[in-house]
Amino acid sequence: MGLLSCGTPLDWIETKKNSWNVRKLGIEQFIRIYNRFKHIHNCPFKWGDEIEFTLIHFNHNEKKAKLLLKAEKIIELLKDSKLAFFQPEYASYMVESTPKEPFSCDLNAFKYLEDNMDMRRKTIESLLDKNEHVVSLTCFPLLGCNEFTFPSYKPSQNDQISKSIFYPDEIIFNGHPRFRTLSRNIRERKNKNVSIYIPIFKDINIMSPFKEILPCFDNSNYQYLVKEDHIYLDATGFGMGCSCLQATFQAESIDEAKHLYDQLLPLTPIFLALSAGSPIWRGYLCDIDCRWSVISASVDDRTDEELGNIPLKKGQYRIYKSRYDSVDLYLSQSGQLYNDIEFTKEMEFYEKLLENSVDKSLAEHISHLFTRDPIAIFKEKLVSEDDQDVDSFENIQSTNWQSMRFKPPPIRDNDEKIGWRVEFRPVELQFTSFENSAFCAFVILLVHAIKQFNLNFLIPISKIDENMKRAQRRNACLEQKFYFRKNAFDQEDLDLKEKKCDLVEMNLDEIINGNDEFKGLSQILFDYLYMMENLEAFTLCKLKQYIKLISLRAKGTLMTPASYIRKFINDHPKYQHDSIIHSDINYDLIWHIYLITNRKISCPEMIFDENC
Repeated sequence: MGLLSCGTPLDWIETKKNSWNVRKLGIEQFIRIYNRFKHIHNCPFKWGDEIEFTLIHFNHNEKKAKLLLKAEKIIELLKDSKLAFFQPEYASYMVESTPKEPFSCDLNAFKYLEDNMDMRRKTIESLLDKNEHVVSLTCFPLLGCNEFTFPSYKPSQNDQISKSIFYPDEIIFNGHPRFRTLSRNIRERKNKNVSIYIPIFKDINIMSPFKEILPCFDNSNYQYLVKEDHIYLDATGFGMGCSCLQATFQAESIDEAKHLYDQLLPLTPIFLALSAGSPIWRGYLCDIDCRWSVISASVDDRTDEELGNIPLKKGQYRIYKSRYDSVDLYLSQSGQLYNDIEFTKEMEFYEKLLENSVDKSLAEHISHLFTRDPIAIFKEKLVSEDDQDVDSFENIQSTNWQSMRFKPPPIRDNDEKIGWRVEFRPVELQFTSFENSAFCAFVILLVHAIKQFNLNFLIPISKIDENMKRAQRRNACLEQKFYFRKNAFDQEDLDLKEKKCDLVEMNLDEIINGNDEFKGLSQILFDYLYMMENLEAFTLCKLKQYIKLISLRAKGTLMTPASYIRKFINDHPKYQHDSIIHSDINYDLIWHIYLITNRKISCPEMIFDENC
């Protein structure tokens, strides 16, 4: 969700005028946070998840499923919920949910996870009307098609936010100004709409080369935007209107947080591929299985100078990635050996951080984030004399949407109760609470195992970037190999600054289930579990099931959501094998997913029968 400050949003012209002062204030706020909390230790391990649910309206008579624009009403009704936190997200069909309290380090807390996720979904569902339901999926297949919402709106050239030929402004959540402000300012900073191109899946009956016909407004012809064998998207909402699963945990100290951040970073592409769930975009079956590149392009506010398309002007940077992308820098001492890609940092901020005793790796990380302009400033936050205010820092931090997020403690009302945290962000949302719990549990158990066995997964950042590209390809779970460190029990020689990484390419089955050279992540987790005392039988059974799900998916015994969706489409009697998803096919698919989400039908291709 990010920072939800209240106030009067500034347009882009005013935002740009105030950008430097906001960033400068944000650096000062981070220094205050760092100096206050850099020495805290022994913070208890806590963790939690975040899920963004999708609201759907079904018309069973006409066989139509549409996005239900009712989130503002639902969130208002749930604002004082004692059961969980329910927050707005980018679109008016999304409801974000998190547990009311974080889970503890006691592994027996895992027995509550799945029920908690179910409870949150059912709580939202209980407030909906007839034929309105909650569905758990990453991307709605007809997002951006004709009349894809309820109530229905059409794009208009009078729209002042997105100026999209597909995505009406009315869909953007209107209960808080952040979302519309960042959408408008991303477009205005770039001085044009974002351009998202997704390769089409070349089914047997699709025309070749594929060239779509774009809609026209006011006699304007947009065909020049067409790219052969790709579909075109033009609005921030195509990416930010997707849902995902995130897991956040609290570390014992800042050093442990940096270490665990680094160790999980090489695993981000692995979990992206394992969780793949978004093969359909704007009504077309595409040749990717994940949301990542779409969201990255949807918030890419870089100018032509920053992209390297034209020469830089004075005072500007060449910026190598979108503000939603994979991480550029490791933070730990060992990780510094593997920072091998070019990145930009704001030197004035970097030097100020060093002058205030911020360590070099963290100073680089923060000054790198702060090369970005703020894209949603509120007038009331331009000046702050409150030494507990961190809004300017969070303004930049929360609009750098990377595959991992390093989260400092809050200052306000925090008597060292909340420490340094790490957020794991790549996982696509699954259909059921069982699957979502499995991914969350696997990640959190890996954190425990990394600490217990002193595991080392560090590989060059450049190889992680390559893995992220591979992870999004169609059927990557079974067909792609990924760079991975097979000697996960060996450490770097920091005295000699010597890397010890034995880098190989493995498929996901080998990474998760092992081979002759690498034990496999699932076996490492079992080794950890069998060491634990006081683990209840029910909890152990549940955790074994969660590990089994990930294991079988890596083997190919169970499908990813993306593969399952492709099979459903391919087998549908009305599908013409032309990569086009018509509204009646979409209705059948979304209703089918709803039934799976609520466990009203079995789905042996994706989920085995679990019973503890």
